[in-house]
Amino acid sequence: MLESGQPSLHALPDGEAELAVVLRLTWEDVAAIGQEASRLAARAQRSVTLDEAVSHRLRSRPPAASHAKPPQASAAALPALAPNGHAPAEQARQAIDKINGRSGPESG
Repeated sequence: MLESGQPSLHALPDGEAELAVVLRLTWEDVAAIGQEASRLAARAQRSVTLDEAVSHRLRSRPPAASHAKPPQASAAALPALAPNGHAPAEQARQAIDKINGRSGPESG
C-alpha cells in the first residue's frame, strides 16, 4: 500500500496488472498457501514464493460467483469498448496510470 492508502497498481508489458496489497490472514490460511506453494514448486521443479502460489491459485480457479461476471455484450455494444481505437491492454495501462496519478506512455 502507498502511504496515501491507495494500493500500488502497475501495468505489466504482457497486458496484465500487478496489484500490491497487504493481507491479514490466519495461520491456517498461511499454511494452506504454503501447501499450495509446495504443490506448485513440485510441478514446476523450482522454488515458488507464497505470492506466486496465490497468484497461480487465483488464475487457475473458475470465477466464484455469477454476479462477478460482466454482462453479455451485444455486437452493437462492442465498438463502445474501444472508442479511441486502442487495444484493451493499452486502455488498461492508461486507466492504471490515471489511478496512480501518472499520464503519458513514458510513465510505464
